[in-house]
Amino acid sequence: MGVEDFDLLVVGGGKAGKSLAMDLAAAGQSVAMVERGMIGGTCINVACIPTKTLVNSARLLKTMSRAADFGIAAAGTPVIDVDLLRARKEDVVGTMVAGQRKAFLASGMDLVIGQARFVGERTVEVALDDGGRRTLRGTNVVVNTGMVPFHPPIEGLAGANVLDSNSILALERLPRSIIILGGGYIGSEYASMLATMGLAVTVIQRAASLLPREDADVAAAVEDGFRAAGTTLLLGEEAVRIERAGDGTVAAALASGGTVTAEELMVAVGRTPVTAELGLEAAGVELTERGFVAVDDQLRTTADGVWAAGDVAGTPQFTHASWNDYRILKANLAGGSLSTRDRLIPYSVFTTPELGRVGLSEAEAGAAGLDIRVATMPVAAIPRARTVGELDGVWKAVVERGTDLILGAALLGHESSEAIAVVQMAMLGGLPYQRVRDAVISHPTMAEGLQLLFSDAFLQA
Repeated sequence: MGVEDFDLLVVGGGKAGKSLAMDLAAAGQSVAMVERGMIGGTCINVACIPTKTLVNSARLLKTMSRAADFGIAAAGTPVIDVDLLRARKEDVVGTMVAGQRKAFLASGMDLVIGQARFVGERTVEVALDDGGRRTLRGTNVVVNTGMVPFHPPIEGLAGANVLDSNSILALERLPRSIIILGGGYIGSEYASMLATMGLAVTVIQRAASLLPREDADVAAAVEDGFRAAGTTLLLGEEAVRIERAGDGTVAAALASGGTVTAEELMVAVGRTPVTAELGLEAAGVELTERGFVAVDDQLRTTADGVWAAGDVAGTPQFTHASWNDYRILKANLAGGSLSTRDRLIPYSVFTTPELGRVGLSEAEAGAAGLDIRVATMPVAAIPRARTVGELDGVWKAVVERGTDLILGAALLGHESSEAIAVVQMAMLGGLPYQRVRDAVISHPTMAEGLQLLFSDAFLQA
């Protein structure tokens, strides 16, 4: 069979690529999307959806264990049932994957399951799952292959049968103890969730703090919560050798000379772009030094007619950022000129309590030479936090002196992933902090706490 031509060829069905493929196919264009197996992309299969499903179960366990605090007499101690937990996760994921497949096919796109490799300009050869091959060419091509967990070259790691953020979701039993290498966003989410489920968790973090991109006081508040939950934090420490013993336990030898042992070990030290096996050089597509597809601020690559989006293009590693890439691609393929510059991209870290972040931190604003005021408030000051019995955490915001504009916020506490959107909307609207402080926000809600945060009681003069 010869080359098959399409108006649009999407390589990798992440959030941006699959959304664009469905839209243009439904609009009558000929579209082919090549996916090597994860229908719906990383988010639905092994990231946002399954992990937040498990986080919710862990939080429910915590709440149930505190039933007496809420005036409820509970019989017995609640425990995790791994079979029920897995069934719940697989039901949520399976339902969404089935819905995605149905939507793909209903759009009219040609869904191709297999491994794509570029063999020429805007042309890929696909090794199909059924053993066949197809050669596809697009008038426009979008690369949206995402990232996979990175396994560092630590002695013994490759042969120790360790876990990562993909494989841990397939566990058939919960270990009693686990070592997590890495205290960034993924490592911290898993450490918090597993500790809440009752595991003995040890985090080995090379940096001097968890979540090193955050302000020191915010990171310290996260660390305090981890320690209160019984998690052991080895900060400023590095694993130099990993060994799986005959009894199944795994040991991590530390640079300081000590050794940590647990039933399992999870690697969470970052992710690496899926570009090495794509043959992008044959298409004239250049990569950055870190292996990402090099793009301009309109998501064009170095090859005419080839675009890239999502994690693989260096977009911040959030599904909502990839969703915004889709909007940019759709507009620009139609002749527009939307840009990724100056996007205000929030993010949430689903530890317990969770962290919502948007804009500049205090450290970033200071490094930029801005004249700022800082507001810091304990979550316990918010009436809603009292009513739900979730008093842990701290809220922090940065305001530009003179303009009174909100530059950023870090909200660590109950439902902060929701409350951060209020700050984001105020920033997008160019509102001075007083407009948030003086707004009529329904009571009692967590978002109402923003009025306290920006009050004279907590905002520096």
